[in-house]
Amino acid sequence: MSTVKPTLTPCVPRRKRRDVVENDEFAAFARRIIRAHGRRVATGDVEALRDLVALSANLDDAIGEAVLGLRAFGYSWAEIGARLGISRQAAQQRWGGQP
Repeated sequence: MSTVKPTLTPCVPRRKRRDVVENDEFAAFARRIIRAHGRRVATGDVEALRDLVALSANLDDAIGEAVLGLRAFGYSWAEIGARLGISRQAAQQRWGGQP
């Protein structure tokens, strides 16, 4: 049971940004892992090829989830499109129909 009194607790703005701690380092780490997987396949691990290709679908799913999360957080299609170098219309067409 919550003991927070709503009248005394300030409302958090809907678009309050989270502090970004290590996005650049985390993204670089993910890129290194994917490249290493590609090198492993290239050295003859044909069984791992299917897993490497499946990462593409996982990445598409993660991008869709990220975009929907940003929309729920209050970001506009124009803001999302600008970060991706595409128009707001293109961003909305690509991810707007997802649940």
